[in-house]
Amino acid sequence: MGWFSVLACHPNPSSLGNVSPLQRQVQSVELGGGTSHVLAVCCLLLGQSCCATAEPFLLLHRHIENWKNLQTLNAVDMELYTGLQRLTIRNSGLRNIQPRAFAKNPHLRYIDLSGNRLTTLSWQLFQTLRLFELRLERNLFNCSCDIRWIQLWQEKGEANLQYQELYCMNMDAAIIPLQEMNITQCDLPEISVSHVNLTVREGENAVITCNGSGSPLPDVDWTVADLHSINTHQTNLNWTNVHAINLTLVNVTSEDNGFLLTCIAENVVGMSNASVLLTVYYPPRILTLEEPVLHLEHCIAFAVHGNPAPTLHWLHNGQVLRETEIIHMEFYQQGEVSEGCLLFNKPTHYNNGNYTIVATNQLGSANQTIKGHFLEKPFPVGDYEVSPTPPITVTHKPEEDTFGVSIAVGLAAFACVLLVVLFIMINKYGRRSKFGMKGPVAVISGEEDSASPLHHINHGITTPSSLDAGPDTVVIGMTRIPVIENPQYFRQGHNCHKPDTYVQHIKRRDIVLKRELGEGAFGKVFLAECYNLSPTNDKMLVAVKALKDPTLAARKDFQREAELLTNLQHEHIVKFYGVCGDGDPLIMVFEYMKHGDLNKFLRAHGPDAMILVDGQPRQAKGELGLSQMLHIASQIASGMVYLASQHFVHRDLATRNCLVGANLLVKIGDFGMSRDVYSTDYYRVRQLQ
Repeated sequence: MGWFSVLACHPNPSSLGNVSPLQRQVQSVELGGGTSHVLAVCCLLLGQSCCATAEPFLLLHRHIENWKNLQTLNAVDMELYTGLQRLTIRNSGLRNIQPRAFAKNPHLRYIDLSGNRLTTLSWQLFQTLRLFELRLERNLFNCSCDIRWIQLWQEKGEANLQYQELYCMNMDAAIIPLQEMNITQCDLPEISVSHVNLTVREGENAVITCNGSGSPLPDVDWTVADLHSINTHQTNLNWTNVHAINLTLVNVTSEDNGFLLTCIAENVVGMSNASVLLTVYYPPRILTLEEPVLHLEHCIAFAVHGNPAPTLHWLHNGQVLRETEIIHMEFYQQGEVSEGCLLFNKPTHYNNGNYTIVATNQLGSANQTIKGHFLEKPFPVGDYEVSPTPPITVTHKPEEDTFGVSIAVGLAAFACVLLVVLFIMINKYGRRSKFGMKGPVAVISGEEDSASPLHHINHGITTPSSLDAGPDTVVIGMTRIPVIENPQYFRQGHNCHKPDTYVQHIKRRDIVLKRELGEGAFGKVFLAECYNLSPTNDKMLVAVKALKDPTLAARKDFQREAELLTNLQHEHIVKFYGVCGDGDPLIMVFEYMKHGDLNKFLRAHGPDAMILVDGQPRQAKGELGLSQMLHIASQIASGMVYLASQHFVHRDLATRNCLVGANLLVKIGDFGMSRDVYSTDYYRVRQLQ
């Protein structure tokens, strides 16, 4: 910090007009910035550019010494020094400091008034300041109640007054140490309030009483400048030694919840205060409810306040919303305001609809509804249905109708008689089984559909050989084997798809094909880049399977596999992201496994695998060891255990249908031939006698 002298640049300082004598006679100041300058007092105090060397600065310290003509310090002298931190007026003729002299100097921390002619001093001058030191030596005060506060500050050690030797002159003109001054009926005021905490409901009225007592009798008042409740008023009740004030609150508003009502009692000795915490109970109100926005997850943001804090729950299309891992609420409480989000983890078209937040506490409830739209339906109802044939109007003649009906009835009767005769002849002369068993049987097919339930394979067709078989018989070729039927086989209501299957729809414009990877049962498989698929990545590599056959049956198979794959979530099952159903071809999106199928991977890492180096074949160095092979097998087994737990049979598990990713991660894929069965949907073969 630099010190410099202030020189008068005006030829006649008296012509500065309304500038106070103190402002014209400042001898030295300390400036922030660390640079010494010679400045004119007019530049410093009036902001005039009368000195070429003047620069903007912040005044931190005023120092006045040996100015015998300085007798009074008032607010006008100090109002320009708003950033002042240190004030020194020493060995001068200062006798009086006017009230509010330091009102514009809130940063004052050090005041030195030693060696002046002060006889009294008010504590209210320093009421708003945070002083760390106040120096008052070599001032001869009058022993009176007016300086009792200085004696109390000395006893408490405030503003470093405890180390100063202060004196006062008593009624006998004797000079005594200030600590020995004994003034009766001169103490800090005492204060009491009728409530410690005041709890009211919104809209009610309330009355609080504050009593201030002491000698001298204090002034008592409530500080309610920032109170929102309307029609507040005060009533003063004065007795001999008690000053009481009633504060009446009318139609209390929720905005005043948590407001601290403070009562202050002041006299010449000092100030006392007491506070009452105002708690306002009010029903919930919904401050904000916003439409879904995608951040890391979709979020319906909300803010609710109420006191007591309300409980929150949600409705979806008028029904209570049950929170799951896909949809859940997160919020935090700050005071009486609850802010948060209803979060959606990869929502689908099933999650579209109206969402209503309901807030409830003891005083009432509030609700508000917002519409959430996340995805279009990937398979709109009726898109692939055959258009109904328009009705054809035909005019019939009554005679022709009667004749046609007669012929039809006759033919039907003849067919029925013929079928009955054939049935009797077959039962009477048909070839019997060598086991002597009769009754319908089921035939196990030797084709690829053998994993399907047995009662689906017969298709209701009765063969001559099956008529001789018993009710508990299966025919394999020409051999009949007795079986025990599964008791849970004809269980009703079974559906291979879970009722809460949500297939994610991916926009076609977010898929950019890069190159062809191969061809599967449905169609070709491509490597592609997919945008807006992951909340953490702008784009990611995926494998897409395009449907080559756009027939209605193929579309239904496509939809069935998409719903099937959505339900399979496991670390060793290829991850299915969703479908693209807007236009042709229909597309499925899977995670990309960079090392391809396991069959090629094993061949490339086998003992006889060869690679080309500079056009010459050389032995590959990546042969897999026993531990790595076991690791691959254990991953496939883990995936199959999961499929079994979900009641699925893969039906085509082979190395060509397993995919390899980074760090030898193996996953099962290609579920085009999968079927959903119960683990008990099999027949147990009974030993022949």
